[in-house]
Amino acid sequence: MYHSDVFQRIREKTSEMSKAQQKIARYLIQHPDTSPFLTAAKLAKKAEVGEATVVRFANFLGYRGYPELQSHLQEAIKRQLSTVERLEQYLDEYDGEEKIVYEVLNNDIENLQNTIQQLDPSQFREAVKAIVEAKNIYIIAYRSAVALGTFMEFYLDLILQNTELVRQADGISEHLLGITDRDLVIGIGFARYTKRTVEVMKYSKEKGAKTMAITDNLMSPLIPHSDIVLTASSHITSIIDSFSAPLSIINGLITAVTQKEQSKVKKRLKELEDLWGTFDVFYKAK
Repeated sequence: MYHSDVFQRIREKTSEMSKAQQKIARYLIQHPDTSPFLTAAKLAKKAEVGEATVVRFANFLGYRGYPELQSHLQEAIKRQLSTVERLEQYLDEYDGEEKIVYEVLNNDIENLQNTIQQLDPSQFREAVKAIVEAKNIYIIAYRSAVALGTFMEFYLDLILQNTELVRQADGISEHLLGITDRDLVIGIGFARYTKRTVEVMKYSKEKGAKTMAITDNLMSPLIPHSDIVLTASSHITSIIDSFSAPLSIINGLITAVTQKEQSKVKKRLKELEDLWGTFDVFYKAK
């Protein structure tokens, strides 16, 4: 059995499963980013079945035991679907246009719940500390992830005045030429990961800079090159990624940094308010 066939195998054999096995199958399919990293005991608890049922489920699918099934589930994450494959998957999944928005909203809710469960508080604290202590902050985010990078750059630079989203991929060497161990490089990447983001994170770490990844799961290629890792679930049955959870992680970082540097931020915002007033930036009702 090919590693990438594991979820297809689960779908094909669903009709032959017991009710308890169907609960496991449903949980695995609904949580493809996080379930491959659960122990048999934790998966049993999540799916509300007995641990022995999880082991029998693995045997039922043709594996020698749960460790082998888990290995195949993790390998399946590495094989990222093309946009065409994702389109075909979501066309099969959704039934009726009027139901799509509710399905998507439920996907976002599940992603937020999964992210809350997998959040490592110690890594979050390290991330806040690294942002506060950095001399310069460089954000690396390409393709759809640039939306997250732009948002993060706007607010961090607003309060810290040291943050830059590196927008031109072919000009990145000039941006990082003088990078030091006092700088922080934040790589934002989700499946399918861009090669350039991985390369920049690798280079930055080799140069001694602090590196942080905001990514989707523990199999992400950004992780080996990152000192700090924050994972956020982004799975959605569509050609797009769900960025609700990653954006919430970024919101949390900005808010925590603001609290930690509140006296500096308060002074900065007061100066900005005066400046905005001078240039009549915001709309005022007559």
